Amino acid sequence: MVLKLRVAPNRNYFLNFLPSLHNRYPFSTKFLSSSSSSSNGLETNNNNNKEMDFNRLFHLSTKTHIAKRLHALLVVSGEALNIFFSTRLVNLYANLGDITLSRLAFDQIPTKNIFAWNSMISSFVRNGCFQNAVDCYYQLLTTNSSRVRPDFFTFPVVLKSCSCLSDGRKIHSWVFKMGFGLDLFVDASLIHMYSRFALVGDARKVFDEMIVRDLGSWNAMISGFCQNGKAVEALDVFREMCIKGVKMDSVTVSSILPVCAPLNDLVTGMLIHVYVIKHGLEYDVYVSNGLINMYAKFGSLELARNVFDQMLVRDLVSWNSLIAAYEQNGDPITALGYFIEMKQKGFQPDVLTLVSLASIVSQSGNIRSSRSVHCFVMKRGFIAEDIFVGNAVVDMYAKLGNIDYARKVFEVMDAKDVISWNSLITGYTQNALASEAMEIYNTMRGHEKIVPDQGTLVSILPAYSHVGALQQGMKIHGFTIKVGLQTDIYVGTCLIDVYAKCGRLNDAMLLFGHVPRRSSVPWNAIIAGHGIHGHGEKSLYLFEQMQEEGVKPDHVTFVSLLSACSHAGLVDKGQQCFKLMREKYFIEPGLKHYGCMVDLLGRAGQLEMAHEFIKNMHVRPDASVWGALLGACRIHGNVELGAIVSDRLFEVDSENVGYYVLLSNIYANVGKWEGVDKVRSLAKNRGLKKTPGWSSIEVNNRVDVFYTANRSHPQSEAIYKELKVLMDKIKNIGYVPDYSFVLQDVEEDEKEQILTSHSERLAIAFGIIITPPKTTIHIFKNLRVCGDCHNATKYISKITEREIVVRDSNRFHHFKDGECSCGDYW
Repeated sequence: MVLKLRVAPNRNYFLNFLPSLHNRYPFSTKFLSSSSSSSNGLETNNNNNKEMDFNRLFHLSTKTHIAKRLHALLVVSGEALNIFFSTRLVNLYANLGDITLSRLAFDQIPTKNIFAWNSMISSFVRNGCFQNAVDCYYQLLTTNSSRVRPDFFTFPVVLKSCSCLSDGRKIHSWVFKMGFGLDLFVDASLIHMYSRFALVGDARKVFDEMIVRDLGSWNAMISGFCQNGKAVEALDVFREMCIKGVKMDSVTVSSILPVCAPLNDLVTGMLIHVYVIKHGLEYDVYVSNGLINMYAKFGSLELARNVFDQMLVRDLVSWNSLIAAYEQNGDPITALGYFIEMKQKGFQPDVLTLVSLASIVSQSGNIRSSRSVHCFVMKRGFIAEDIFVGNAVVDMYAKLGNIDYARKVFEVMDAKDVISWNSLITGYTQNALASEAMEIYNTMRGHEKIVPDQGTLVSILPAYSHVGALQQGMKIHGFTIKVGLQTDIYVGTCLIDVYAKCGRLNDAMLLFGHVPRRSSVPWNAIIAGHGIHGHGEKSLYLFEQMQEEGVKPDHVTFVSLLSACSHAGLVDKGQQCFKLMREKYFIEPGLKHYGCMVDLLGRAGQLEMAHEFIKNMHVRPDASVWGALLGACRIHGNVELGAIVSDRLFEVDSENVGYYVLLSNIYANVGKWEGVDKVRSLAKNRGLKKTPGWSSIEVNNRVDVFYTANRSHPQSEAIYKELKVLMDKIKNIGYVPDYSFVLQDVEEDEKEQILTSHSERLAIAFGIIITPPKTTIHIFKNLRVCGDCHNATKYISKITEREIVVRDSNRFHHFKDGECSCGDYW
């Protein structure tokens, strides 16, 4: 209220302040009381005024109401007209967070100098009022009553405030016009401004035109490149800086360390670490945190821990960095240990801690702990307030297979970004719920403000691969070209996978030729793609080509390679690959590699050798290894070994209904119905239900799904009619139903009816009805295609003169002219 006075009010008004002022500042009331004889309340005693210590009063004004009293004292004493005190008052109010009073104090300055204008602009910036700061700058330029012009203190502050590029360019023009282009601070601010708008080329131009550069200028340029993902350019500037002999400080180190990992340049990172030690920067908490993060990105956990152990002072970021290091490198137990120690040291977790903790829980598979994390987050309201925590909890539940909880958390989030949608889509895809993933993706596309990014495409493309939705995958391919992501290594790899798993292997190869191949990721996808089509020799050729191009294979490469050898029956070459993996590339086999080897030997009929292989494993076999051998027993009808293997299998995984089905099928194939009944009763008593078999076909952007013996399809009558015609025709050219694939103890006429109503035959008949003659038909089945359907499809391909491509749970079958690409080996 005092600020609105243009002349001093009645003296009694100010005397109301005397008691509180006297308690805090006795010398101030001495001045007010000594001027009681003044006629108008503005006259002052010069001697008493000299006694007034305004400097001390400013320092003691730590709250807004005290600052207002000081303001009143300045008005009474006549010092409010002093440009020094009035400008200092502008800064005082701003520092106390009251930008409105700061602006009022500024407006009351009758004649403003550049110091006053700079103070006002800085006050706006300190309080986050960036557009107000820019407007204040323009007001400075257009004030007719003043010849005041911006100086080298004005531009760094106002450039920091620019929220649009046009303002930044205008201010740059004024910098040039007024001759401040040689000022180090102004130039560094221009570099920061252009970098903020991702115009690092313009920032570099400013940098190159600088005649003299200080450390701040070098740091600004390095930081600009780093912020915009230009790791190579950042490192080039850093090396140029070293050549010029400019010494690094903690800002330089903290800026350049993050670029070492994207460039896979551990040597440079370690050289910087040596420099840090040599110049005593290792005790800087920011530098140490940067080193921990760098070593974590390279998987050098021991080095990261050494840096952490040598820190004299640690902050929450230090603990978060070390916890994240172990969490991101697949060691959740150690990460959790550090989290507990952090709590014991008195540090309270923040958002980043909780994000790491959610990942730790998901990696450890601890559902109980996941609920504890969720409760902790809910208590503090983080899900509603912080989008990062919400995303982490969604991802945690999805990875634990609790997709319903993930969906519920997603629904209660007040704000959702593209990562929120990506997390849910990925969750559905990873839990084999492709239809739900596609539904969420389509819903996401209905939100105009949510634009799919690389993560979205990498999340949804595997869902299209799973159900064979080729046309939907091709739409995504078109979108990637539109947004310039077609050469992204991860998106490109997913597209290769889509085309390969949708039966378009030639298109997959064409795409492979355009994707960067410096890492093993695309190689693994194309090797696996040829493998599921039964082209084992081609997969081996691609592996040789990969090595010739200097790309180092990883553990995924050998899983793809061993699987390809298994599908093609290349036992000797598969064994050679397994040996090569260990002896040349020093990759210790994991359970997936062992499972592939058991599958390789088992498919080839070498069941005893496969059993011995399991007994000699260096790690305990899991369900996937025993399951591979049980599947081989099913193919080759070995009931005795199947019973032994099933006992071991149920010890490690008694909840997977698929293994009960396999054992039941083994008994059914040899007519041991009592064994079938026993296994089925066991599964039923444990509450397990058999996964229903289904087959799908995509026609005209629509996916039709068929279940065995189901008649719910709108064209069901026409489908069964077509099937009867087909069965009659193929019987005339030699087809004989194989009733051993009927896993029920029923009469033969019923067995034929059961075989005819298998889901893949319904899909094939629908494809024949709905598509033009001689069109290729693509079918996708969630289970292994049965032997009788495999035989029947060969005959159907011959009489209809069509190519029929069937992808089952194991591999692709290309039926043409009465033959199958698998050579009856699958």
